[in-house]
Amino acid sequence: MQLYMVEDAENLAKKAADVIQEIIKEKPSAVLGLATGSTPIATYQELIRRFQAGEIDFSQVTTFNLDEYFGLEPKHPQSYHTFMHNHLFNYINVAEENIHIPLGVHKDLGDVEGYCKTFEHFISYCGGIDLQLLGIGNNGHIGFNEPAEQLQAKTHLVRLSEKTLEANARFFSKKEEVPQYAITMGIQTILSAKKIVLLAQGVEKAEIIQKLFQTGITTDIPASFLKLHPDVIVIVDQAAGSLLNCNNKECC
Repeated sequence: MQLYMVEDAENLAKKAADVIQEIIKEKPSAVLGLATGSTPIATYQELIRRFQAGEIDFSQVTTFNLDEYFGLEPKHPQSYHTFMHNHLFNYINVAEENIHIPLGVHKDLGDVEGYCKTFEHFISYCGGIDLQLLGIGNNGHIGFNEPAEQLQAKTHLVRLSEKTLEANARFFSKKEEVPQYAITMGIQTILSAKKIVLLAQGVEKAEIIQKLFQTGITTDIPASFLKLHPDVIVIVDQAAGSLLNCNNKECC
């Protein structure tokens, strides 16, 4: 994993946008894997700014999102469909038919396993993910792959951990409204991306970033499986990287 430590959230967003822009420049029909949560919002804002400035064209880009709450309609204000449209898709020229987000409510979700296989097959049909953007949970989850004795390889239905429910409660009126389950890409699905970019900002992420770089590969820290991938960029601000033994802004 290659680490970039930047000064603040603004520079983190610019660095992440640089990587995404370069991928699209090299391959205008790039397939992007996208993430939700508070961390990537600034990156999406920077991508919007660059699109409006005529620096990026998303017209041929295809997107796949990591996950979605199980049980939420796409138009629910806290669904990841709503999140992605409010924070990115409504402001760039990505074609609606090229946007793919797991459905939390769908006529086929009586067969969740079959639906997840179909989602996987469509990623393959589109040529695989060229760049996967990730955040990281305080417990080390990526997507909704939670710490467990065993991790699922492919897209699947997962019960969310208590820590994740508590962390996500801030987006709902009360904790009891947070869905207990989600559909998420699996670890193998994520690792199948050609390039991976993981973002972390804020002092609350310092401990998990330290563990990510200083421990081995373990199901207790799902993000540690990224060490198996040949092309991973980790971008952190100084607060998130404050516990690392790294004095340089760029280090491996």
